[in-house]
Amino acid sequence: MSIESKVLGQQVAYPTDYCPSILVPVPRSLNREIYDIHTPEELFRGFDTWHAYEAGFLTRNGLPVCGVLKLVYPANSPCIVESKSLKLYLNSLNMTRLGEDIPSGIETYLQTVKSDLEQILQTRIEATFFRQAPEKPYFDFQDYMLLEAMPGIEQATFTEYSENPALLESRTTGRGEIKVCSHLLRSNCKITKQPDWGSIYIHIQADCLPDHASLLKYIVSLRNENHFHEEICEMTYKRLWDLFHPEILAVSCIYTRRGGIDICPSRANQAEYLPEHLQAPEILTRKLLRQ
Repeated sequence: MSIESKVLGQQVAYPTDYCPSILVPVPRSLNREIYDIHTPEELFRGFDTWHAYEAGFLTRNGLPVCGVLKLVYPANSPCIVESKSLKLYLNSLNMTRLGEDIPSGIETYLQTVKSDLEQILQTRIEATFFRQAPEKPYFDFQDYMLLEAMPGIEQATFTEYSENPALLESRTTGRGEIKVCSHLLRSNCKITKQPDWGSIYIHIQADCLPDHASLLKYIVSLRNENHFHEEICEMTYKRLWDLFHPEILAVSCIYTRRGGIDICPSRANQAEYLPEHLQAPEILTRKLLRQ
């Protein structure tokens, strides 16, 4: 059995007690080698942001404490955490008594989660527990053009649903900069083949830019691709990097939550082009339609 399928696709009983041993790390190198990403630190900066909407525990006197857990860790970590194992792990804390009161319980909860994840991922984890919705709706993706809203796009023909970089064509005009997005992102879980829905945001500046319709056709071609969310983001980034040799490139994939967790990877050739608020552990950003 592969590392990735240790939990995914298996009948696994929900642990009723705190169970850090159920966490499954997946080496990033397993997918990066396929797309010739051998020195990722030279290709991009980035992070993975996770929102767990079913986070909670009990205080010492049995009062449930519920909220949203935001986790952020860097793209240069050796591993990612397999999402179903994280779901099971967080559920193992639901009936665990932590702290004499709510503040001390949250502090212990965060220390526990950070320590367990840092041990298996071999990197620093930033984590915040939110008990209330934010007063300010932070959002990183203003001024992005929605590709499927382009005039005439309904007359375009879409025939390919397996990832195909040959679909990416250059615009007839030369140098420029575009910020585009699509809510038509769909790929499939690497192990279970269940569909994963989401939105993708692309910022690119180059001497040669992708044609908008061809870029949407490429995004649609991911529809039958079997990869983890982080892998889809990096694969798309690498295709655009190789074909257009950009000065600026940033790709963010904001996936719909499944199992109470959403995964939002972002990659950029310079840290300044990464979404500011999404990578900030202390900020809850505005949820998209598909989250």
